[in-house]
Amino acid sequence: MVSRSRPVLGVDFHVWDGIFQGSRSHLLGLYRAAIVQAPEIDFTFFLNDLDGLRAAYPEFSAPNVRLVRMRQRPAMWRLAVQLPWLRWRHGVDLLHMQYRLPPMPLGPCVCTIHDLLFETHPQFFTPRFVWQAKLTFRDAARRAAVLFSVSQFSRAEIVRLYGVPADHVHVTVNGVDRLRFHPAPGGEAAVQALGLEPGRYVLTVGRLEPRKNHVALLEAYSLLGADAPPMVLIGQRDFGFEGVFDAIDRLALGARVRVLDKVDDQALPAVMRHAALFVYPAHAEGFGMPVAEAMASGVPVVTANTTSLPEVAGPGALTVSPGDVQALAQAMRRGLTEPALRQTLVAAADVHVGQFNWAASAQVLLGAIRPFLHSKAAIT
Repeated sequence: MVSRSRPVLGVDFHVWDGIFQGSRSHLLGLYRAAIVQAPEIDFTFFLNDLDGLRAAYPEFSAPNVRLVRMRQRPAMWRLAVQLPWLRWRHGVDLLHMQYRLPPMPLGPCVCTIHDLLFETHPQFFTPRFVWQAKLTFRDAARRAAVLFSVSQFSRAEIVRLYGVPADHVHVTVNGVDRLRFHPAPGGEAAVQALGLEPGRYVLTVGRLEPRKNHVALLEAYSLLGADAPPMVLIGQRDFGFEGVFDAIDRLALGARVRVLDKVDDQALPAVMRHAALFVYPAHAEGFGMPVAEAMASGVPVVTANTTSLPEVAGPGALTVSPGDVQALAQAMRRGLTEPALRQTLVAAADVHVGQFNWAASAQVLLGAIRPFLHSKAAIT
């Protein structure tokens, strides 16, 4: 038996190597804060692009951080072979996964399940994904030593649908980087480089897929009239994206709508803060990060009144039923034309969004896992 004084937390960080997505933002924000807050823990991150992560975020060069190369492989190979072997090889006491656990993890795991929308809104996902997720997410909820989620809504859904004890699920909310998303001037050149006029466009950000409800948004926008500011849609094309372009053609909006598949990560905050209005009428979300980022940017927001979105929006946005095109159009019109309402929303949003910070979420994470880490590190 060998005694070790420092616990080792391993993290499956393969999302760094993929396309930009919510789970990637979540892990980056959470662990940039946790590394600083827990110098007594050795953090071991498994990913492929080690140099890219170090160059982008200096926290991952800290003395208590080790980056271990994990080659990009299919998901099942990563889960069944790579992670268990790397865990054993690098002496990991506790392994943090997202959504799924390895079938034979060789030790305790904690897991973050961001949402269970495939259970309640299966029409917005492929049948293959729904089938796989029903098996693997439920299995992860059953086997994880600790569960995390990103909103009170998603936590309640895990408890309700999977029968997990409420005190077993902890909420590590998504944070907003207020150094990036803020209402101060600046970045006008980046906005203009995209062919946009600062302060003169309606914005939405999110993958082009049916769940984000772009079609209803376009239908509502068409009711605002020809003098409404241009509509800008930022998002990668995903499952069912064709409906967005069909709606643009059907509504004869071609000259008034801009679709940008991708905006540089450095330019996005400027595009956000210089919008006249931000609209996010998604049918369902586990959190809804763009809503929080727009509120932090000092932009009036209209969003949906379903799932986690009222929790994220609080008093800082107008909320409507995502299926009510007339109500959505009316909320957009008010957000564009009523100065007093705009000021009220922006002021309320600035206060409300303060609760979404990575430091607080890192405290929740560390508070839940420290008992497991400290007990494991003393043995073996």
